[in-house]
Amino acid sequence: MKVKIIERSNLWFTISGIIILIGIISLLTLGLNFGIDFTGGNRIVATFPAGTTVEDIRSVLSEITIDGTNLGNSFIQTLDGDDFSIRTIHLDEEERKLVLDKLGENFGVQSDKTEIDFVGPVVGRELIRNAVIALTLASVLLVVYISFRFEFKFAISAIVALLFDAFVVLTIFSITQIELNQPFVAAILTIVGYSINDTIVVFDRIRENLKYPGKDLAQKVNESISQTLRRSINTSVTTLLVLGAILFFAGDTLKPFAIPLFFGVISGTYSSIFLASPLWHRWKVFEANKKHKKLA
Repeated sequence: MKVKIIERSNLWFTISGIIILIGIISLLTLGLNFGIDFTGGNRIVATFPAGTTVEDIRSVLSEITIDGTNLGNSFIQTLDGDDFSIRTIHLDEEERKLVLDKLGENFGVQSDKTEIDFVGPVVGRELIRNAVIALTLASVLLVVYISFRFEFKFAISAIVALLFDAFVVLTIFSITQIELNQPFVAAILTIVGYSINDTIVVFDRIRENLKYPGKDLAQKVNESISQTLRRSINTSVTTLLVLGAILFFAGDTLKPFAIPLFFGVISGTYSSIFLASPLWHRWKVFEANKKHKKLA
């Protein structure tokens, strides 16, 4: 399969620029919908009748809306035995009583045997800080590794593609206002690992094809992308099928992790083919033209 990616570099850069512009506007106007992990709130731990499911509890809580927030969107998880943990927005005494009364009516939950704690945003801030440190450290190590194995221009092009992928996921979460919690941070770091692997495969093929004379740089890059395109698409499709199954059939506990991964895989496939390689090629051409002008 022969493709002409490099000849349409301006198109890919324009599309990427539009996506970034949309993201900036969305983040400035809509912002992000941070969950309890980042904003703080209440954690309710209660014992429910045997056979109760997360969806049963969510259905009941969805009947309660406080300050524009539907409690059906609260993070609910199973604990030991028949205990469940419910993380909600911050509730005052009257609102906590409303929730407990609702759970008591539908499940027989006893308020005197229910634990209600305040969850501060400290964990969220620490998680963000650690994630930023991890992402920065990973980027530096990737620059060093790719520069050593390939060249510095490859490394910078790859990092730009990674940052683009992370920004795309942030943009989608901003537009859709899907709640951000701890699994989102883990998903972003996973996306970085997935995307860099796809990009390195393409770069490795470019490096091999550079050894063969007779064709210009654009042709060699196009051939390299063509040779790895089937592999990239097949890997992405199979990954998306798994993530799609998780989104449709798994419980709500896995969805906050699967949703950003789903969009991250799509973006990672796009950036490794249509952004990283054309960016590297444009840089190489610019450098060659600069040297040519000096010699002239």
